[in-house]
Amino acid sequence: MPSRSSGAPERVLRLVAARGARRLVIDGRSGAGKTTLARTVAAGWPGGAAQLVSLDELYPGWGGLREGAALACSLLLAPHLARERGRYRRFDWGAGTFAGEAVEIDPERALVVEGCGALTGSSARMADAAVWLDGDAEERRRRALERDGDGFRPHWERWAAQEELHIAAERPRERAHLRLRMP
Repeated sequence: MPSRSSGAPERVLRLVAARGARRLVIDGRSGAGKTTLARTVAAGWPGGAAQLVSLDELYPGWGGLREGAALACSLLLAPHLARERGRYRRFDWGAGTFAGEAVEIDPERALVVEGCGALTGSSARMADAAVWLDGDAEERRRRALERDGDGFRPHWERWAAQEELHIAAERPRERAHLRLRMP
């Protein structure tokens, strides 16, 4: 059974230290607190702050959960595992395209990848540690819509359906080394 996320950053950092992790993947449903947890963990990473990439930067729009997860593997995790520089362009949600200068991922620094869909069979093979974060459906929805407001509201059902498909196909809960539940 997943534990309550009270003390979650400390628990994740203990997992990271115990596994000697250089790559951490945090997955979970919308509004569960993944981004907040990932920021805290990346900042407190043993030996210095880890690089943090949110899949929000990689999803190619509201229908792109699966593609964003695949991009995380090919552009971030695989190069990092091979000790090569990863590169990606952020998705510009307003323009509906990948834009701007390439962001580089340093293979010598630890890497945290977080987002809905982040934990797949492929990413699990490349990650040293993996976390699943979940919570009450109504509370998650309230938190997500409070955070993202009207920009997310018309897409909630579509996105939730993609999350369901991801969970059924990839079984992220089972792949996680640590399962947490938001308070």
